[in-house]
Amino acid sequence: MTDKGKEGEKTSMNKRADLHTHTRASDGTCEPHENVRLAAEAGLAAVAITDHDTVAGIPAALEAAGQLGQAVEVIPGVEVSSLARGQDIHVLGYFIPYEDQAFLQRLSGLRDTRHERNKLMIARLQELGIPITLEGVYRRKSGEDKNIGRPHIAEEMIELGVVQSIDEAFAVYLGKEGKAYVNPPRITPQEAITLIKEAGGVAVLAHPGLYDDDELVQELIAFGLDGIEVWHPDNSQEQREQYQRWAEAHGLVMTGGSDFHGWRGEEPFHAMLGTHTAPYDAVERLREIAGKRKRQGE
Repeated sequence: MTDKGKEGEKTSMNKRADLHTHTRASDGTCEPHENVRLAAEAGLAAVAITDHDTVAGIPAALEAAGQLGQAVEVIPGVEVSSLARGQDIHVLGYFIPYEDQAFLQRLSGLRDTRHERNKLMIARLQELGIPITLEGVYRRKSGEDKNIGRPHIAEEMIELGVVQSIDEAFAVYLGKEGKAYVNPPRITPQEAITLIKEAGGVAVLAHPGLYDDDELVQELIAFGLDGIEVWHPDNSQEQREQYQRWAEAHGLVMTGGSDFHGWRGEEPFHAMLGTHTAPYDAVERLREIAGKRKRQGE
């Protein structure tokens, strides 16, 4: 592991947590138990399961942690999709009520919007002369709840020979500057923050460095974010230092995570689980906030 990958000067006495990972429940390639195993192998104290708009991977991850004798703590989480100023804004929710039916229903509505977006994006690709179909993309996942995202579309494009890599698919077609980028109406990030907090969870802004919009980040901090993802593979060193200053100024929890999505070919996507982390005291702060919120709601 390179020094660049070791976020936050890890020592033998310093427990770490990867607070941003995905599984096959959304657009990752690993089963939940594999994320837990990888976290244990990396020597982590905790790993969060934060799939896009779904909590379906959490029970299996908790079961896997139990089988390992709780060597790794599993933090139940979710990454909520929202839209602001024409681009995706993602808000991470931690210690969310993953068995609450009302919360699950809200997430189901978000996945319906994701499905509509997939249809629009594939239609745009077809207009560009690319022989891609909705059926071809959706065959990549089994089961009734097909939580499909842009990486699945990118995989299909690779198989069709349109692009050579996930990165190329996003750069040319699927990213926010891409030829086929579309975004139907979604909830705002403020609504995502409210959804998470009203459910008793803790709201953290995911990978703020991706948005290239510091004004929006500051607006969301003022609105009521609980934390900000400082250590992420897409945040530059300068951005990390800036987010640390903002977090300290506003009393926010500083989190970090690899945004691990499994492997696309031979390379981990975005980064290998455990290479971007936060100190374990971030977990303790998240748990404390969630506990207070739960008690206030009782």
